[in-house]
Amino acid sequence: MVLSEQDILKRLMGQRDRVSAAAWLVVRDAHAAEDIFQNVALKALAKEVTFDSDGALMSWAFITARREGIDWLRRQKNAPVRLDETILDVLEAEWADEALGQAGGRSQALRDCLNELPEKSRELLKLRYFDGQRCEEVASLLGAKLDAIYKRLSRLHNSLKDCIETKLNQAVS
Repeated sequence: MVLSEQDILKRLMGQRDRVSAAAWLVVRDAHAAEDIFQNVALKALAKEVTFDSDGALMSWAFITARREGIDWLRRQKNAPVRLDETILDVLEAEWADEALGQAGGRSQALRDCLNELPEKSRELLKLRYFDGQRCEEVASLLGAKLDAIYKRLSRLHNSLKDCIETKLNQAVS
């Protein structure tokens, strides 16, 4: 059964804070995040898109908010990108899982994997993703070469991916 416009609007308004937060994670601007939420709501009500379930609607809304945020950043000439594509992909996967009723597993695995990292690795990730520092700034703060920071981040991404997959597979077994 396809959701009606009233059902779509009711569900989106009920999840307004979460969809706006998803946009804010990308743009780091409350006003832009609210504008993005409004655009997502308008697109959801357009006749070009139909949704068979709440999960499909919310998954689509989070992905659309992310993409709208990235488009907004591209239009801002000097706005730094706060999160790279890898982290955004992890967040998108988490939102999709949550929308389908499978919340918690992937985020808990990520938290566990982050806690298992050495302090220096956690500090690098904190500077880059949570403090929003560009790689050049991180390299300067840590007294390292830019290439070394890129390589360390790449290894950390792969390590976290493997760790998360291992923990999720152990949970299934």
